[in-house]
Amino acid sequence: MLIAVAGDGAGGGWLRPLDAQGEPAGPAQRVDDLAAAVAVAAARERPRWLWAATETTYPALLRAGLRLARCHDLQLTEALLVGYAGRWGEPRSLAALLARRAGAPVPPDPPQAEPQAPGQIQESLFDLAPVVTDDPTPELAVGYRDQLTRIGQTEAPERFRLLVAAESAGALAAAELGHDGLPWSGAVHEEVLAELLGPRSRVGGLPGRLAELSSAIAAALHSPGLHPESPAELRRAFAHAGFALPDTRAWSLRQIDHPAVPLVREFKERYRIWTAHGWSWRATWVRDGRFRPEYVPGGVVSGRWATRGGGALQIPKAVRRAVVADPGWRLVVADAGQLEPRILAAVSEDAGLTAAAATGDLYAALAAESFDRDRGQAKLALLGAMYGQTGGAALPAIAVLRQRYPRAWDFVEQAAQTGEAGGLVRSWLGRTCPPARREELAAAAARARGRFTRNFVIQATAAEWALVLLVTLRTALADSPAQLVFFQHDEVVVHCPEAEVPAVVAAVQAAAVEAGRWLFGATEVRFPLDVAAVRCYADAD
Repeated sequence: MLIAVAGDGAGGGWLRPLDAQGEPAGPAQRVDDLAAAVAVAAARERPRWLWAATETTYPALLRAGLRLARCHDLQLTEALLVGYAGRWGEPRSLAALLARRAGAPVPPDPPQAEPQAPGQIQESLFDLAPVVTDDPTPELAVGYRDQLTRIGQTEAPERFRLLVAAESAGALAAAELGHDGLPWSGAVHEEVLAELLGPRSRVGGLPGRLAELSSAIAAALHSPGLHPESPAELRRAFAHAGFALPDTRAWSLRQIDHPAVPLVREFKERYRIWTAHGWSWRATWVRDGRFRPEYVPGGVVSGRWATRGGGALQIPKAVRRAVVADPGWRLVVADAGQLEPRILAAVSEDAGLTAAAATGDLYAALAAESFDRDRGQAKLALLGAMYGQTGGAALPAIAVLRQRYPRAWDFVEQAAQTGEAGGLVRSWLGRTCPPARREELAAAAARARGRFTRNFVIQATAAEWALVLLVTLRTALADSPAQLVFFQHDEVVVHCPEAEVPAVVAAVQAAAVEAGRWLFGATEVRFPLDVAAVRCYADAD
């Protein structure tokens, strides 16, 4: 059963049952306590929920103690459909959907709420929405029917339905990850910061080690008062020393020989930790021993997630030492090895590459078959094919790849040619790349566009595989004390009692198999995971 749900902005709202086609299957029910009504319906029907957007509806239900199994997120689905139609980035709200359907001017999406730090979360249901007095469930139903029709018109509707289901389930998981949080030891974090940054400044300036490095850099460049965190000041100081730098990135710094360079590189690395994961960050994002970021499902064009504050997807290795399991618990960390080459084997159905991807080490299998046992050359060839690095040192390896694995090569080459011509390419399930901008159609820019589309078809499909793994694992752990606490590209982390580790490891590995089956059917391609059960996240590397 499908149930449309909408809040009124004051804790109440409406529920309405719909049939599989989105037609009303009963009257709308007005309730004063929406969370309580949803809880009753969830226990009775185990329905799929239909709402305008998970990010504005589900967090309040989570705070009320609810965990829901399935939903259809109209906003995320609209983004996929608009992108499929070649209008990537257009408004995706329910109001925009209804306006497009009626041929009316499309309103912009409402401004996104500022991310709220954990201690600032308001406790009232639907506190960010305006108070609604009219039943909005008929509009939800109209939007759902419209989307069903458009999904049916895609090139591969069954695949696209899987994409929509995974994207919507992923939104539930994202809200739960932010709500539950990643275990975080403030004491260990304090030790890490003291080790890397030195004592904290009492007046808000640079901490001890950064202050020392700043003074040493200024002395080495004979630039008193230099602020090395300023790229403009740093470039001017190097220019006075006789070195014209295009920028202050690590690669550019490595090209010059000056005693300030290692100091600058160390300063930049530690400065990033201070600003991105230092004391102020902890005060904002860590509460009750948990780091609680705000995830954005599909926030990157390839379908990978982003975050709206907190920097969850860029935790430095040194800082990961602060991610520590509760006493008696463990972190089960699993990440997919050689994922993108295996995705290429599955989508291209190249017989030779598929045979290699049926083994544990794809590169070693390729090397034994076609590259005189040179694993490095095999890896260079595959990465070059997927990322467009097809000249220079990669050229001989690419030549072997083209000859021995023609279907794999043709798959990515066709995507590149489509991109260079200004066309659209799609992932395996149907996520579509952004259309080319006018400036991207010039000769040099077109080649860059081709490199982007060449990789998009692989990276976006890899993101789909990882998302399906996540939501499959979420379902498998629903009745377990184990909690999903982290998801990053092709890596998941589960926090579980120590006694549950074998069951969680088995569930993670089963989810990887299921993800491959859901996307590619009875493929011979394997998607192995590196799995570690650790007390501290940093120990999983």
